[in-house]
Amino acid sequence: MKNKAKWIQRQQEIVSAARAAGRGLTAEEQAEFDQLQRQIDAEPDGQGNGEPDNGQRGHSTSNGSNVPNLGTNPADVERQAQEAERQRASDIIALCRQAGMDPDKYVLNGDSVDKVREAAVDHLLKHGAPVVIGARDEEQNNFRDAARDAMLMQAGVEVEKPAQGAEALRGMSLRDFLIESMARSGEGTTTELLRRSRADLWDTAVRQFFSPTADFPAILDNAIKKSIVQQYALVPCTFELWTSRGTLTDFKPSKEHEYALGGGEFSKVGEGGELKHSSLQTEMLPTRKLDTYGTTFTMTREAFINDDIGFLASMPAQYARKAKRKINRQVYELIYENPAVFDGAALFDAIHRNLIATGSAPSISVLEQMIQLMGMQIDQFGESIMVEPSKVIVPVGMGMRVNQILGTAEIDVEGIGSHTVNVLNSQYRSKIQVVEEGTLNVLAGDKACPWFMVSDPRLVKGVQVDYLNGVTTPTFRRSEKAGHLGFLWDIWLDWGINAVDFRGLLRNNGVKLNG
Repeated sequence: MKNKAKWIQRQQEIVSAARAAGRGLTAEEQAEFDQLQRQIDAEPDGQGNGEPDNGQRGHSTSNGSNVPNLGTNPADVERQAQEAERQRASDIIALCRQAGMDPDKYVLNGDSVDKVREAAVDHLLKHGAPVVIGARDEEQNNFRDAARDAMLMQAGVEVEKPAQGAEALRGMSLRDFLIESMARSGEGTTTELLRRSRADLWDTAVRQFFSPTADFPAILDNAIKKSIVQQYALVPCTFELWTSRGTLTDFKPSKEHEYALGGGEFSKVGEGGELKHSSLQTEMLPTRKLDTYGTTFTMTREAFINDDIGFLASMPAQYARKAKRKINRQVYELIYENPAVFDGAALFDAIHRNLIATGSAPSISVLEQMIQLMGMQIDQFGESIMVEPSKVIVPVGMGMRVNQILGTAEIDVEGIGSHTVNVLNSQYRSKIQVVEEGTLNVLAGDKACPWFMVSDPRLVKGVQVDYLNGVTTPTFRRSEKAGHLGFLWDIWLDWGINAVDFRGLLRNNGVKLNG
């Protein structure tokens, strides 16, 4: 039996050496381990030696930390060694952060927890300082920022400038983040918390859900917020290229006293120097109104236990994309469906001088006609406002044709001759941007698809997207739902889409699209 104990001890030495080096077993070590195992298996079991009959034994290392019992399966031994190494690294990271030290060198050198603890005490004795109010808050915020970015990077979200310390946390699971958060708040040591099951840890996480000081829920909130903001900005939508953006402070229709000012006269002053009195005219502007759009999403108990960290990127990002695409679709539905607006007429109507009812495909003559029609617009008081086009909005598949027209320098003109200067190229190529939008294709289907010409919204507005208090990205909050087993978040955004002036818009009813 002494030989058997010696062989087992040698197996433990092999595993401990690999664990201290932060690696798996080499080919030579694996071969020696297997040979020792065959010798152990061939040795008959004794009785009364205080060891389990299955050959598994627990032991303590010199650093005082418990190492899981070694089984007879080499794969189990290697897995248990990795778990022990993971525990050692977590304990060292927690100790170093509490002492204000860099944990990397201790983890990579294979130092024991006891050795790091001694180094931490020495560090505090040499560099210790009185507790400063707010120091804990700063440390807590730094950890939250690093954990947030580490979670996002692990979930596949590109983080441009990760917070300091994020790389060191990048390999941690949801369970690890919760354990680290609890250890920092004094709810147990890392070693004690690692012994708890995922289900027990989930129960703790749920209790922290409504605590304003708990790290773990705050880290999830921060990660979700950053994911939403980043993904919302990446959504490829075109409505922002030509609409104006507005702000409303509540959900009531905008005030009736919002007016456009015009009229008034600058009269010639006679020899007597008498100035004649005049007054401005007013015209009521169309009202605007906001609505709220939103939904909820959940990190379930199952997702936590399964360590589904990817939900931090996939679910919030999907809802952020949905919100922006919904705004985009509603904008194009407005100009496609052509509803009645504030004066009772359709948005695009002959009365408004902004409709080519007989649809046509883009051509030099059609574009010239549309530009001239926009230039003949007048304001509410009968004054010419010389609207100039800024964008041509077309369905996908038509943009290339418009760009070819604008990009052609010379054309053949009947009555003038060949190689005649294309005025659209010389005067408007640099002024007009072509915008292709697939939503128009979807809305038109197999019917004629309209296309549009719009002005610069800074000069003459057309369609305006209003937001509550100027908030343009979705807002979210943690919420509670009775009988719901999971972390629940509400996500919403307040917006309104309104045609504020028909003069900055012109529609060609178009033709059927090929294919």
